[in-house]
Amino acid sequence: MQQYYRRAKAVLQINAILLQNIGAALVPPRDEAPQPINERFQNTHELLDVVHESVFSDAPEAVLEAFLLLQQHAGLHGMTACAQRALWRARTLIDEDFRQQPANRTRFLELFTHGNRLTQTLRRMNQLGVLGRYLPNFGRVVGQMQHDLFHVYTVDQHILQVIRRLRRFTMEEFAHEYPLCSRLVSDFGNPWVLYIAALFHDIAKGRGGDHSELGAVDARQFCVDHCLAAEESELVVWLVRQHLLMSRTAQKHDISDPAVVDRFAAIVGDERHLVALYLLTVADIRGTSPKVWNAWKGQLLEQLFNATRRQLLSNEAPPMAKGVIAERQQEARRLMRFLALPETIHERLWEQVDTVYFLRQSAEEIAWHARALYDHHHQRRTDKPLVKARLSPLGAGLEVMVYALDQRDLFVRMVGFFSRAAYSIVDAKIHTTRAGYALDTFVLLDVGDHGRNREMINYIEHELLARLSGPSPTDLPASGRLSRQVRHFPLQPLVTIQPLVSLEADETGKFFVLTVVAADRPGLLFIIATQLAAHGANLHTAKIATLGERVEDTFLISGSHLEDSAGRVKLETDLLKALRI
Repeated sequence: MQQYYRRAKAVLQINAILLQNIGAALVPPRDEAPQPINERFQNTHELLDVVHESVFSDAPEAVLEAFLLLQQHAGLHGMTACAQRALWRARTLIDEDFRQQPANRTRFLELFTHGNRLTQTLRRMNQLGVLGRYLPNFGRVVGQMQHDLFHVYTVDQHILQVIRRLRRFTMEEFAHEYPLCSRLVSDFGNPWVLYIAALFHDIAKGRGGDHSELGAVDARQFCVDHCLAAEESELVVWLVRQHLLMSRTAQKHDISDPAVVDRFAAIVGDERHLVALYLLTVADIRGTSPKVWNAWKGQLLEQLFNATRRQLLSNEAPPMAKGVIAERQQEARRLMRFLALPETIHERLWEQVDTVYFLRQSAEEIAWHARALYDHHHQRRTDKPLVKARLSPLGAGLEVMVYALDQRDLFVRMVGFFSRAAYSIVDAKIHTTRAGYALDTFVLLDVGDHGRNREMINYIEHELLARLSGPSPTDLPASGRLSRQVRHFPLQPLVTIQPLVSLEADETGKFFVLTVVAADRPGLLFIIATQLAAHGANLHTAKIATLGERVEDTFLISGSHLEDSAGRVKLETDLLKALRI
């Protein structure tokens, strides 16, 4: 396939030159004399042109100068066919001696520091074969497919897409798209450092081994060769090595757990590294596929960014669990006073939950739960389930709270209902009170194009309550066909169960992290929930990450059967059997 894409690129370039010549023949341009730019280049009808076709053979350094002139002169809107042909032939002049010339290194770096039209310039350099000749490692990934279900671009095009996204952060006309990113990059200083990191972040794909580590080696050599300052070099290399850290932490870990934020902050180190990693992560995800990004992922990244930033700027030791709990309880009380609720409204709930509840729920969610359960108990309806739904405070989808007598298949029934209603669970926090009641919170995203989340609130509250109030049959997920990508590029499912390394609230040490990687398809979460129920596994949290046609779900589970390795192996085996397409 790589050869196919490379041949297609060559055909595209030939067609572009041919069409430009045909256009000039059909509609001859105005008879105006070219305007000289310097001794080698001229402006011909607002297109960069060479004064003669042997310019590059006479002065090979003019190859990079041509692209730099396109950036510097706003009146130039492209290249003449003559200039493109000359550049295409001159690409072979870029050899090791060319790359080692200080003047050429300075010009190449200036393309990034100048910034204007950077994406267009790099695309044109790639199309003409110049970028891959100057950076041989980039040349190796030109046209290279990424054999997964969420990258829709070849490696070289993905890299250029990421640089394009970073450039948009710096442009005022796109500030409304990513307000936080635009504010951060305006105060960052030297945003070109981010462009260099983006250029190398996936450059080692396909070599075998960890592409982040291999790419960091390439980035370090580039920084040394191009005489970057030590601070800038360190940041570029660090970003290439850690470019997956933030997305993995946000999507696979419980970022409301202070221990998770503590470990992430320790790796990041300071605010500048955090800001740079956040900007690169957003651009990387956005540049992967139009289907991968959604508002929920954006909120997760922003939540992790803000929590880490507060910790880095506090100049204090990381807060322990008890301090975090007291802080959230205090903030929850303040919110309840703001709503003019009774001072004792929270007491019944707080007596029934453990410390894990306060670590995993935000202060706003704690206040919401307390208010809903106070009204429920005040109406003397404690023998009936309670279902409350609202628009998510994070700005994406719905948030649903369920309070019901705990039962073995409760989670399965709820998953089946949400799937049937065409909602996807992206986050689940599962708690069991001391009285034996389940207190579960779900964040749902609309996958059925309802278009009116507010109108679905009453439907969810009424219909789910009806199903939980009696012995109704479990809703089966809506059937659907597998996507074309999943059918033709099958993904072997992967299931792992590992003991939880650390959780400050884990007093028993009997929690396990279940990770499931599989091709996305209708009813996938229902299959997982059914297997967990069959094996008597208790679910505590769920992180659902959908990357195009691929899912990477993480669950925090416990259960007496899991404490024995044979029980964990049996669950892994049964899950793998159930997930195979």
